[in-house]
Amino acid sequence: MASDNNMDDFSTDAILLRKIEYGDHDLIITFLTRDKGKISVMAKNAKKSVRRFSGAMDLFSVNHIQCAFPKKNREAMINLCQTVLENGFSHIRYDVVNTAYASYWTEIVSQWLEEGKAQPDIFELLYTALEMVDDGFIRTEVISLLFQIRFMRLSGFSPGLDQCDACRTGIEGVDSARLWFDFKAGRVLCPQCRGSESCAQEFPGPSGRSAPGCWVSKGTLKQLSWINAVEMARAGRIKFSSVAIQEGETLLESFIPFHIGRNFNSLKFLHKMRSEI
Repeated sequence: MASDNNMDDFSTDAILLRKIEYGDHDLIITFLTRDKGKISVMAKNAKKSVRRFSGAMDLFSVNHIQCAFPKKNREAMINLCQTVLENGFSHIRYDVVNTAYASYWTEIVSQWLEEGKAQPDIFELLYTALEMVDDGFIRTEVISLLFQIRFMRLSGFSPGLDQCDACRTGIEGVDSARLWFDFKAGRVLCPQCRGSESCAQEFPGPSGRSAPGCWVSKGTLKQLSWINAVEMARAGRIKFSSVAIQEGETLLESFIPFHIGRNFNSLKFLHKMRSEI
């Protein structure tokens, strides 16, 4: 991290997660930074200052930002002094479906991460996912599965997908084409164990509706396990069938909001966009 002469000033790479208007001319911006994690800053006169912020205020854009803590009121918001645009990801922002996916990922990050806690691995994960979508070589649906399952692992709530959590039978040894994924417990159960345990009852999800879990085929579980473990550069080599993508989306897009305990507006928008394709 480069720093200015003033020890309270800092500069870092940052992904723009969220921005809201503040007064007539200012913006409050939430960034995921490489060095300081998620931070919220005040961009004074951002709506008028072409020289300082031109082209760098778009969602998902990657910028090198210069910030300063207020000199008088230490409790006040950090000031954004200047931005240098590094990557605007124009192929994402000009495609409504790609925008919907990227909005969902940034909302996950924004809702889950604590303010001011460095998370370099999650920064690299989000940056890489956005870069992969912008390049266009891998289907965005597959990149979304990759992002979500990697995010779960980095955030410490990644479920085991390679065996029944109750009887410890590997999924290949389970005498059934599908296994049950329990949202509340975050675990895979074979049909026999699901029928014999109290976890078969339904649990209310964040929306108030019952959200017990979902059935997932062995093939989908194996593919999700593989992309969770393999290097990011190799993840795009696996070929997901339409059924595997649909099952993976159902599992991950249900489990993550259920675990975090929030409904994501961006996910509702994503579902709407997918239904119209």
